[in-house]
Amino acid sequence: MVAGHARGSKRPKLGSWRVDHRKRLSLTTHIALVRGINVGGHRQVGMTDLRNFLTQLGLGDPRTLLQSGNLVFTSNVRTGAELERFLETEAMERLSLEAEFFVRTPEEWKSVIRQNPFRKEAEREPAHLVTLFLKTAADPRAVAALQGDIKGPETVKAKGKQAYIFFPNGQGRSKLTNAMIERHLGRATGRNWNTVLKLGIIAKTGSAKLTPVAPRKRI
Repeated sequence: MVAGHARGSKRPKLGSWRVDHRKRLSLTTHIALVRGINVGGHRQVGMTDLRNFLTQLGLGDPRTLLQSGNLVFTSNVRTGAELERFLETEAMERLSLEAEFFVRTPEEWKSVIRQNPFRKEAEREPAHLVTLFLKTAADPRAVAALQGDIKGPETVKAKGKQAYIFFPNGQGRSKLTNAMIERHLGRATGRNWNTVLKLGIIAKTGSAKLTPVAPRKRI
């Protein structure tokens, strides 16, 4: 709730929370990841419902990718942690959905891709590389402790509010659980590298389709 609103008054939409200099504010694209929905039959939420949810909040051009809670939208009001808290509160009230949201701008998403410490592995086996999105920057000591607890071949590295884990044998065979990860790094949501790249394209162009590369002509 917004401080100062009378009890019982209608909650304003996010799009109506504007400051006096709103005309000088430009729309910003945001990528939001919802943690733990549509996994193993639990917390089922339709992507159409999520898009409608964003529209009801006054957020623009809502788009989704896959069924795992990957959202792209525009806003000129809130960013970062403030927007995460707002989405979490509204999701609980409007959808009865208790879930964490992890929000990044396209510039931050570029850094996620640029700072990937497993570039060769990503090119060779992108589905075996998972990026974990965190609420706060990872503590190097926590990352080291997690790596020390891993009994298999998985390798974890972190940069800022992201951690990267390479699963040589795939996630299905791994004994590295979400519970183990979050015990060291806190609440997080993971996306494989293919999804990370597709979301970057959607945020930039509005489409997940790659432009075909024309074959080079021989000279």
